[in-house]
Amino acid sequence: MAQFRAKKLDLGCFINIKNIRDHTKRKVFEQHEPERQALRYLIRNTSLPQRTRAQAQLQLTQMHCYTRPTQIKNRCIMGGKGRGVMRDFRMARFQFRMNALAGRLPGVKKASW
Repeated sequence: MAQFRAKKLDLGCFINIKNIRDHTKRKVFEQHEPERQALRYLIRNTSLPQRTRAQAQLQLTQMHCYTRPTQIKNRCIMGGKGRGVMRDFRMARFQFRMNALAGRLPGVKKASW
């Protein structure tokens, strides 16, 4: 959503629309996470009146979809791919292999046994 997108991006990676959208989703989720946690606590608290819990549930369902943690996708910072991404390096398998063989990843070397 354009309403959430920052004026200046600080991605530091390959820029395509999917990476921009994922970056936006991460920022929006980070901003709204405490509010979501508070609403989820209210919904699960059985000692509260049913009306209060229902109002909290309604507020939670009316929040924007970018505030959900399931919207965040791990993407490759080198090529923007969404599949085969290694979390520790935030790179796709092929990019990881190329950078490891070129010696650009500290502490990573080809295995030999």
